[in-house]
Parts: sequence; structure tokens; C-alpha cells
Amino acid sequence: MSFGVGIAIGAAVGVAIGAAMDNIGMGIAIGVGIGMALGGAIYAWRSERPNK
Repeated sequence: MSFGVGIAIGAAVGVAIGAAMDNIGMGIAIGVGIGMALGGAIYAWRSERPNK
């Protein structure tokens, strides 16, 4: 769940980066990388707080 949210955010950021760089593919690749890191961080943070 959290990974999906992170990747979705990352992909959206990636499209914006790609548009700015005139290289959508590279922007999406960067965005998905950011998204996976973000998703992992959210997942780890949520798993440390199971009551929330």
C-alpha cells in the first residue's frame, strides 16, 4: 500500500522532472526511484507505529 503511494508520487514527480529535462523516460526512472525510497520510508515509519 505505502509503496504504491510512494511510487505514484514519485512517478508524478518524475513526469514533472522529465518535462523540465525534455527526457520523460529519465524523469520517470528518477521519480520511481524516489517513489520506492519514499514508499519504503513510509512503510518503515508505519510499521514502527502499529497502533496508528
